[in-house]
Amino acid sequence: MTLPASLRALIFDFDGTILDTETREFHHWQALYRTHGRELALGDWQRGIGTWNAFDPWAGLPEHVQADRERVRAELHERILADIAEQDLRPGVRAVLEEARTAGLRLALATSSDRAWVTRWLAQHELLDLFEVLATRDDVRRVKPDPELYVLAASRLGLPPAACLAVEDSLNGATAALAAGVRVVVVPNDVTRTQPFPPEWPRLEDGFAGGLAALLRAGGLLRETRPRR
Repeated sequence: MTLPASLRALIFDFDGTILDTETREFHHWQALYRTHGRELALGDWQRGIGTWNAFDPWAGLPEHVQADRERVRAELHERILADIAEQDLRPGVRAVLEEARTAGLRLALATSSDRAWVTRWLAQHELLDLFEVLATRDDVRRVKPDPELYVLAASRLGLPPAACLAVEDSLNGATAALAAGVRVVVVPNDVTRTQPFPPEWPRLEDGFAGGLAALLRAGGLLRETRPRR
């Protein structure tokens, strides 16, 4: 596998891309809604994926639940954390990260979540040391779909955005990467798969099963070398 000279780094999203916290959180919110005779539509939930404060799930709950929000939130948060703590990384993502480092690609993270959240899970899964740069919600004024996180990640790498490839699961995230001038490959999960991604955006339907080569091939960045006869 020969990497193009123009590619110097991969910038990964975190939630839903490396660790699928998004699907677990959605299922717990769905269960809370159903407990109170309501339904949480996936399309509504998707508006808030990859960004911050774009969708308020509390608004769809009965008033008596909202009146007891502090207690309900604490119990829900505890259940979500316990569930995520038992989850493994998305299949194949660890191998892709390790392959990238071995191939000489630098690694950064650009996430709309805060630093404490992502470092907690990266440390638990022994991935924290793989990333040279972290760009989080704590570091910017505007999160995805604004390009600021990706601009910052590339800047901290000391690279132009065009020298980086973003790996994203959501419409908000991929929109942010492209707006920053970073190429992107979408690797959707169960709750982002039906988002209205433009058909021309590179996409891997089978996750990270094909390793780094499949990721780069999807992004049009892999040159295969044929053995000499």
